[in-house]
Amino acid sequence: MVIQDVINHLEELAPLAYAEDFDNVGLLIGDKNAKITGVLVTLDTLESVVDEAISKKCNLIISFHPIIFKGLKKLTGKSYVERVVMKAIKHDIAIYSIHTALDNASLGVNNMICNQLKLVNRRILIPQSSTIKKLTTYVPKNEAEKLRTALFEAGAGNIGNYSNCSFNVEGHGTFNGNEQSSPTKGKKGKTHTESETKITITFAKHLESKVLETLFKSHSYEEVAYEVTTIENKNQNIGMGMVGELETPMEESSFLDYLKNKMNAKAIRHSAFINKNIKKVAVLGGSGSFAIKAAKSSGADAFVTSDLKYHDFFTAENSILLADIGHYESEQFTKNLLVAYLTKKITNFAVVLSNTNTNPVKYF
Repeated sequence: MVIQDVINHLEELAPLAYAEDFDNVGLLIGDKNAKITGVLVTLDTLESVVDEAISKKCNLIISFHPIIFKGLKKLTGKSYVERVVMKAIKHDIAIYSIHTALDNASLGVNNMICNQLKLVNRRILIPQSSTIKKLTTYVPKNEAEKLRTALFEAGAGNIGNYSNCSFNVEGHGTFNGNEQSSPTKGKKGKTHTESETKITITFAKHLESKVLETLFKSHSYEEVAYEVTTIENKNQNIGMGMVGELETPMEESSFLDYLKNKMNAKAIRHSAFINKNIKKVAVLGGSGSFAIKAAKSSGADAFVTSDLKYHDFFTAENSILLADIGHYESEQFTKNLLVAYLTKKITNFAVVLSNTNTNPVKYF
């Protein structure tokens, strides 16, 4: 296998098309065509992690956080980022980051938190917009079924819990090919009228190239008329954070004890108690202050996240319990998720869970 083969598996779980615009995801260092000797999975890529990869003969590091976030103007070894990049290049080690692509995946970071807390009835907290596209095309009536089937097989036509969805209208198309044309219907130089079916079908945006490739391969016309637009519907399976429910409501202090234990948190900073049992819980791994409003709107009794600032706690306004468990703590199980996923997909070389604790925050 080569590095690209592993990347293909990762992007089935978390397509990079759904990463946030500010992020830097994908293959950051290395040759995608290099043969794999082993994979090391980590939350952060530090020098010690590169050393671990060297010792374990892993030439691909899969890191949740990107080691290169802002542009590098020089490589002199003055910062830890520069030293990591230099050492990785020197030892032919590739580094791939999945970050917010996995944050937004339905089986990603936030689903792992829900697993730890054993939440049921889960849904996305902030569904991502502009992720559903619509294809409209025109095909000879007797070829419509063949084209629809091909598009369905390419992944188009899936909406929520439904598949093979399309809208079809029959009509008549006209065209006149010039001397350079090679029409598959009618004759060049003569206006031809064809009984056609207008097919409209939706698809997830990360499938656009595959859907269009299928359209051109399956359509009989020399020139295929089509249009792709982005629709307003939000994707209920892609987005930041999740909301779920505890099977049994808990008193607030009991919930914080439970949270601390399940998330291996050294300490929890929280807002004032709201004097109600905790049943519905919103979660968002990493920095989640931007989602407080969404958590409150969801009807959650508690919101579990990290990196809350002093004034963020005021926004609870006695309507929700805010719980900051720490950035590392909220994302720590991500590497376990990736190792478990890749181990099922790949069996001919080692996928190793890094044993390096990369949490930069210490407690006294």
